Amino acid sequence: MSTGMSESQRWWLLALTVLFGGLIYLLAPVLTPFLAGALLAYIGDPLVDRLEARGLSRTLSVVVVFLTLTLVGLLLLLVLVPMLERQVGLLIQRLPGYLEWLFHTGLPGLLSWAGLERDLIDLGAIKSMLSGWLPSAGKGVAGVLGTLSRSGMTLIGWIANLLLIPVVTFYLLRDWDLMVARIRELLPRRWEPDAVRLASASDEVLGAFFRGQLLVMLVLALVYGIGLTLVGLELGLLIGLIAGLVSFVPYLGFIVGIVAATIAALLQFKGIDPLIWVALVFGVGQLLEGMVLQPLLLGERIGLHPVAVLFAVLAGGQLFGFFGVLLALPVAAVVAVVLRYLHERYLESGLYGAEKPAEESGS
Repeated sequence: MSTGMSESQRWWLLALTVLFGGLIYLLAPVLTPFLAGALLAYIGDPLVDRLEARGLSRTLSVVVVFLTLTLVGLLLLLVLVPMLERQVGLLIQRLPGYLEWLFHTGLPGLLSWAGLERDLIDLGAIKSMLSGWLPSAGKGVAGVLGTLSRSGMTLIGWIANLLLIPVVTFYLLRDWDLMVARIRELLPRRWEPDAVRLASASDEVLGAFFRGQLLVMLVLALVYGIGLTLVGLELGLLIGLIAGLVSFVPYLGFIVGIVAATIAALLQFKGIDPLIWVALVFGVGQLLEGMVLQPLLLGERIGLHPVAVLFAVLAGGQLFGFFGVLLALPVAAVVAVVLRYLHERYLESGLYGAEKPAEESGS
């Protein structure tokens, strides 16, 4: 019996896909708390399953995991937010001095080191442009904050979204296995084996990324932040956190972090000793990531090229804003799995025209 789709079924599938994509696009502004709750539920579901395997009920397991996630989130907020607030304030205070060093020492020294003429770059024009942009950017941020504080409906909307995330997370955690089973029951029987195969492969990729990569990012942020703070760098925590957060693209966190930390150290200290310690901090972080964190937490399961990860995040942000950034990597991971599956089917098809090896075609 043929298992292919008829022409009408293909058109129905295409129409449903377009309709679903259109709904996602139109509802993007209100989907952020639901997506955030779904991501938290997805991350926490294996922990709930393990507690269930130890004899706890599903509801009690969900309560334990939910309270753990909540306490960890609150602890991070209570500890990190005040520290980061001080770091950002210090950065704003130091910014004029940083720009002054950049135009009078940094860029001229870089041009001299490269053997280029100083007139090659119009430093005055760049300085004028930044001088005009920074006040307007500050006014823009102040205007946005002022609008948020004056607009009661906007503030209520933000609070409602924040309150929705734990509610959605709790109910999705409780009913996760049931929803997966119901979706599997709805699949057409002839599609079910391939759909389950793709879903399992996607789950392996997504699980490796969300549970593994998030831990890698957190550990690197702690290593960089604590290390730079021990070196004595004033902005060490902020630079370490940024370097850890962008480390989902291989080497990007290292490059961003060491460049920013080197510039901050040059401005804050005299001599090269602090620069050696900064390099040591990032060297330890790279060794820890390459020899311990990546093999232990990720292995080779993600299968997303660094360029694909970066493009997915930028494209998602451009198309759907913050919602798109959250959705970008899950979609990219699933697309990568589907493309690998289609590649396998293509190699097996008559369109590719591959002949079987002689040893397979013999008797």
